[in-house]
Amino acid sequence: EHNGEQAVIRGEGLIANPEDIGRVVLRTGEGGVPLYVRDIAQVVEASRPRLGAVTRDGRGEAVVGVALMLLGENTREVGQRVKTAIEAIGPSLPPGVEIVPYYDRADLIARTIQTVATNLIEGAVLVVVVLLVLLGNIRAGLVVALAIPLSMLAAATAMYHAGISGNLMSLGAIDFGLIVDGAVVMIENVVRRRAVAPKRPIEQVVREAAHEVGRPVLFAVTIITVVYVPILSLQGVEGKMFHPMALTVIFALLASLVLTLVLMPVLATFALRRPVAEGDSRVIAWVRRYYAPLLARTERHPVPTIGLALALLVASGVIGTRLGAEFIPRLDEGALAVTITKLPSMGLSTAIETTTLIEKTLRRFPEVETVVSLSGTSEIATDPMGVEQSDSFIILKPRTEWVTAQDREGLIEAFVAALDREVPGLQFTWSQPIEMRMQDMLQGVRSDVAVVIYGDDPAALRTLAEATVQALSQVPGAADVKAEQTAGQPYLRVIIDREAVARYGLNVSQVLDVVEALGGRTVGTLVEGNARYDIRVRLRPEDRNDPDRIRQLRIADATGRAVPLTQLAQVRVEDGPAQISREKGRRRITVEANVRGRDIASFVAEAQGVVGRQVNLPPGYSMEWGGQFQNLQEATARLTIVVPAALALIFALLFIMFGSLRLSALIFVNVPFAATG
Repeated sequence: EHNGEQAVIRGEGLIANPEDIGRVVLRTGEGGVPLYVRDIAQVVEASRPRLGAVTRDGRGEAVVGVALMLLGENTREVGQRVKTAIEAIGPSLPPGVEIVPYYDRADLIARTIQTVATNLIEGAVLVVVVLLVLLGNIRAGLVVALAIPLSMLAAATAMYHAGISGNLMSLGAIDFGLIVDGAVVMIENVVRRRAVAPKRPIEQVVREAAHEVGRPVLFAVTIITVVYVPILSLQGVEGKMFHPMALTVIFALLASLVLTLVLMPVLATFALRRPVAEGDSRVIAWVRRYYAPLLARTERHPVPTIGLALALLVASGVIGTRLGAEFIPRLDEGALAVTITKLPSMGLSTAIETTTLIEKTLRRFPEVETVVSLSGTSEIATDPMGVEQSDSFIILKPRTEWVTAQDREGLIEAFVAALDREVPGLQFTWSQPIEMRMQDMLQGVRSDVAVVIYGDDPAALRTLAEATVQALSQVPGAADVKAEQTAGQPYLRVIIDREAVARYGLNVSQVLDVVEALGGRTVGTLVEGNARYDIRVRLRPEDRNDPDRIRQLRIADATGRAVPLTQLAQVRVEDGPAQISREKGRRRITVEANVRGRDIASFVAEAQGVVGRQVNLPPGYSMEWGGQFQNLQEATARLTIVVPAALALIFALLFIMFGSLRLSALIFVNVPFAATG
């Protein structure tokens, strides 16, 4: 406090620039001569130690930026905003530098939506044509067809309020035949009654027709809606994917029900006010001409008819047991993603050379538009990889321009053959960009099937993994079979001799401080405005890259004498673990495999038998099967409970409708017989 005022005392000695670091005094020698940092070290501005690199098309290194989308955002809108931002910063880039997108998920979304829209339009037109032909009345057909756009409009409104976007999953399951089912029954009954009584007031005819079929239509649409309820019971990834599909169909069905009971009768009073010709349309008359005698014949011979139906049911059941099963259908993304696993000891410079050679090999194929490879760890903390691993994104040209093969599997086989010839000794796991991320979320692997072995001894785990790889490779359909790399990483071990350290008046931490300087040790922070930069002490490359020079590193003892590291510790090079994976509190190793040419369910069933016979697990070791198969199992287990409950609800609705167990059972028996189709 001074003169009645108080002031804050603040001492400033922060390092402001690299020159300040060089002027730091380490000690004062004889005669008071100071020893500065700049006298024994170079002070330079440098980037952090590189842990990864990006290459493209075999032309060398590039810089890649990834735009991540927040949860719940729209991909197309976010992608467009990113493109706008790229265009805005383009003029400010240095000469010769440009930002070129190489992968845009919005392109796939646009193609998918175009496919869905085309299918919906074609389906709607086909349904309208069939209605006009079968009903034999243009006015009646157009009234029924009007249910399609109105139901879709109502469903889209409900989707908007429910936060469901229009995509392949949400729109792909819409069946226009189901949407117009109730409207067909309603309008056809009005047409029939109008033809029988042309002189009666149209309002009365419509009222009686709607009253006659209103209850059956209500129960029919309700029963169809109940069919989709089991899908809403799915959890996890499968629930996220299939809930929008079920909800969209339910919205459309409920909208069609309201339109059938409310709007269709009103429209019929206007469209069918004029007399309607009595009799069936030509198509119905032609069908009736053959159907009536066939029906009469089956009624005269019920036993053979029922026997034939039962035989078809049994045959269908046998065939059904041999049908394959997949968790989700595979979408053609128009691009491939391959994970490349190299030797654990490979350095970054060698990894760059290897990926460059891989890119040159792939670019020789006319189907490849561009190849971008990401090696090692990027700045995204959720995607860690060693420099021995690379992700290559292969953007393909349109399929109409393919020459090497006509399908994706054939193209991958051609790629593998060329890479094995040009770059032998590597492991490849083939997938697609989005598919790879989905698989990574399921089990932490990027393959279709994962076999996880748990145990305590790393050597035993590796042995079991190798045996599992051999067994899986024998199963038809297995591809890209590999075990997780857990060994083969060279280590330079510095084993401290505590007695020797004590004799020189040192402690272990002093020796380890010097060892830490090999990789770089953070000793402070340089502040420039809001930016913070680490100050790191690191030995010269020639001192840290030669084991013999590392052994001769000097450490000052308690008297100031320089003692070589070899007198304080053992320095030796030996192999060690490349990675240590743990899950559920235990060590584990993973064996991965892709499936080509067959379904996952049958592959896993056969693979489990082969692995079970050839791989003997010691006591204390266990094995689990995961990947897409795990989600398929979980979804199947849940559906085995929910589907019977839904069937019971359907039977209850039938009983409420007819009030008779016999009639309800007679209609319900169509469910198993429908499997013959």
